[in-house]
Parts: sequence; structure tokens; C-alpha cells
Amino acid sequence: MAEQKTPEITVTAADLPLHCPQPNAPLWSQHPRVYLDVLHTGEVSCPYCSTRYVFAGEKPKGH
Repeated sequence: MAEQKTPEITVTAADLPLHCPQPNAPLWSQHPRVYLDVLHTGEVSCPYCSTRYVFAGEKPKGH
């Protein structure tokens, strides 16, 4: 049995405020929208689907 890898998505300041699921997520993977603080540690996982978001680039000013 193959090990299933948790999806990882790289996000930038243009993607903030970050929420999951993303607008382009397929209908079968939809769950209640949750906003995630990726700027605190540079990465965050969704509590519903475990998708891991990693921040890349320059942090926006004022956050």
C-alpha cells in the first residue's frame, strides 16, 4: 500500500488572507472555510484536510 502524501501549497502575500479550501479546490474536497495564519511561523496545516501551506517571499507590511 502506497503512503499518501499530504498536499503542500506555496503561498505568497498575494494569497492573503489565507483560507482553506482554496477557490480552485475540486467540489469533492470542499469543507467549511477556515482562515489560517501562515505568517506566524511560515507554515500552517488545515485542521480539516491537513493541506500544508508554506509562505514564500516577502511578508506584507503591517502584519
